[in-house]
Amino acid sequence: MGLTLYDKIYQQHLVDPDNKAAPLQYIDAHLIFEVPTAQAFDSLRKNSRPVRRTDLTLATVDHNVPTNNRSKYKNAASFIKEPAARTQVTLLEKNITQYNIKYFGMSDLRQGIVHVVGPEQGLTLPGSVIFCGDSHTPTHGAVGALALSGGTSDIEHVLATQTVLQKKYKNFRVCVEGELGAGVYSKDIILHLLGKIGTAGATGCIIEFCGSTIRNLSMEARMVLCNMSIEGGARSGLVAPDDVTFEYLKGRPLVPSGSDWGKAVAYWETLHSDDDAHWDFNIEIDAAEIVPSITWGTSPDDVIPITGRIPDPVNYEETNPFKAAAIRRALKYMDLKPNMLAVDIKIDRVFIGSCTNSRIEDLRAAARVAKGRKVAKSVYAMVVPGSGLVKQQAEKEGLDVIFTEAGFDWREAGCSMCLAMNPDVLSAGERCASTTNRNFEGRQGVGGRTHLVSPVMAAAAAVTGHMADVREFLKAENGSINVTQWTLGGEQGRSYGPVKEDTSVSASDFVDDAIANRPTEEAKTSADGIPKFDVVSSVAAPFDMQNINTDLIIPGEYLKTVIRTGLGTNLFRDIRYDDIKTHKENPEFILNQPPYRKSQILVCTGENFGCGSSREHAVWSLVDFGFKCVIAPSFASIFFNNSGKNGLLAIPVNDAEALKKIHAEGIANREVQVDLPNQVIKDSEGRLITKFNVDAYTKHCLINGLDDITNTLASEEKIYAFETGQKTAFPWLFNRIRKLQSPRRLGLDLAGATDILDW
Repeated sequence: MGLTLYDKIYQQHLVDPDNKAAPLQYIDAHLIFEVPTAQAFDSLRKNSRPVRRTDLTLATVDHNVPTNNRSKYKNAASFIKEPAARTQVTLLEKNITQYNIKYFGMSDLRQGIVHVVGPEQGLTLPGSVIFCGDSHTPTHGAVGALALSGGTSDIEHVLATQTVLQKKYKNFRVCVEGELGAGVYSKDIILHLLGKIGTAGATGCIIEFCGSTIRNLSMEARMVLCNMSIEGGARSGLVAPDDVTFEYLKGRPLVPSGSDWGKAVAYWETLHSDDDAHWDFNIEIDAAEIVPSITWGTSPDDVIPITGRIPDPVNYEETNPFKAAAIRRALKYMDLKPNMLAVDIKIDRVFIGSCTNSRIEDLRAAARVAKGRKVAKSVYAMVVPGSGLVKQQAEKEGLDVIFTEAGFDWREAGCSMCLAMNPDVLSAGERCASTTNRNFEGRQGVGGRTHLVSPVMAAAAAVTGHMADVREFLKAENGSINVTQWTLGGEQGRSYGPVKEDTSVSASDFVDDAIANRPTEEAKTSADGIPKFDVVSSVAAPFDMQNINTDLIIPGEYLKTVIRTGLGTNLFRDIRYDDIKTHKENPEFILNQPPYRKSQILVCTGENFGCGSSREHAVWSLVDFGFKCVIAPSFASIFFNNSGKNGLLAIPVNDAEALKKIHAEGIANREVQVDLPNQVIKDSEGRLITKFNVDAYTKHCLINGLDDITNTLASEEKIYAFETGQKTAFPWLFNRIRKLQSPRRLGLDLAGATDILDW
């Protein structure tokens, strides 16, 4: 039987194919940023461990950085006013200096959102495995790379070992055939898919996007699909490389050059799924079915066509009461009415940006709608380029003039209003048409209401003041997604400005000064482990919600912490407190009721617990509150992975009757017992409720309090042998980041900045 593209990349990167219990994937490139890294570097120092491959690691800042004008920028310490954000950014600068890691800081025009910077620089290559501590890392799969994300523990693991523990996932094929209509963009494709499969439809899978529609998309349009594959529960997304990929990559700073280019392309051309490959799941979509779409609720799968109506919970009462309850909750939060027309939704804000839709093609598409029109007086609209180079290119094409004349606010590069971690936030009650990827409660600001749309739909909403069908604003010749590859003047423009790196020689022509920093024998053993787990008896706190997302577990503003503790007070903050400033408690919330204030077990009857972000902070907040175990029908993959690394046992129980019994025990204030050694759950009388499965490796680590890095470094010789072979087979993957030149040498520095790094 043949192999899928995912199968091929996964197998090629197994450090030890015989290790079935704890399979290690070698990481060819590691992107880091300010939010989840401080704790990882602190732990490296505590255990006297080096960063193993500084030549495979690249840093930037994005989540916390302000996007206001930088013409008077001096340094990050003086420019960033919010103390916690400033601390995270300056700590990253300290850490990358100590460990000799290349860095695109705020004084460098190459700075930007990690998932814009990586492909833009050519760090992301077909057939490689890339890691980043952000859940939207699957973006990089658009070039045919296996792009993986995880929390802080995984970041530390990659820094210390250049590997990540990664089991084999299932294969999910999404085939889209046909031609997209005018005004239909790749954002509409992924929203359409989410509407079909839901936020957990691809849990435990890697999605490969196939079909003629996908082949006709540009690279940047493909990135949108892979970026939001995580919203369907997928571990990552992929598109097989082809001539479109090679044309996009050629000449970028970190892409193979000289004699290595031909060798690389020859290998990349083998990276496709075989005709007889096995697919665990398969969905076929007719492109003609897809129309401009929006989300109406608080989950990315709350999708309706712009010509549609908001659903009525009454229609789901008998068939799906969980969905009916979710619709009611979303309608209340979003302040919408059942059966309301999509085009009748009025908006206050428009945000064009984020790692989903902030590239040059996104800005060109939005500018086609904005040109010659004005933003409605009732709307504040902002455009945030994904990197300094995207901004530079947009200004070269005059897109900034189009936006500003229309009344849009033209900003600097950063994550901006994608999440409430920087000054760009929604106020309570404000409604936003947003090109980002998540519409969770409070995602863009406490009480803010988010509708996900494509860039052209966002621009249409901006000029009308309400959701609008963009097809009324576009002519056939400029409404096609294919025209985004061309400037408004008719030329084909690349997605970055003039970056004159020396790409005339191959990486293999250099003397390799980038060698592995191998740990000492003493550093192979951690100073600390994880909390041991044996048997826990507790009244279980009963929850009835589905799709409990990480933003709900711990809001984005608390990601600014540089320690792992102290988050328990703000666990479920937005539903736990009536007043979030004074922490006045909501008496109806379960954790505010006496029996459950000291619960060590949480039982949730709704599926997909922990969906959303890769933030390990969600697990830290649960542990800090006192929880040792979470029981639910299913878990999002990254949350599930993060749990075991912090001593939190996540137990999937798909037996509905058993789950009801555990939940009923919690309602009755009776203890249940979770026995990990024997893998059973018992009631307060010692009667068996259910047995449960747990991965043997996770069980071993939890019972013995062992951390992953200590276990991995026991096989350090195998890692060294693997990377030696990897360097021989794929020399273009090594030493390339070391060749990056300083912003001053390239003319990409901000005038007046005092924190420019002269590499």
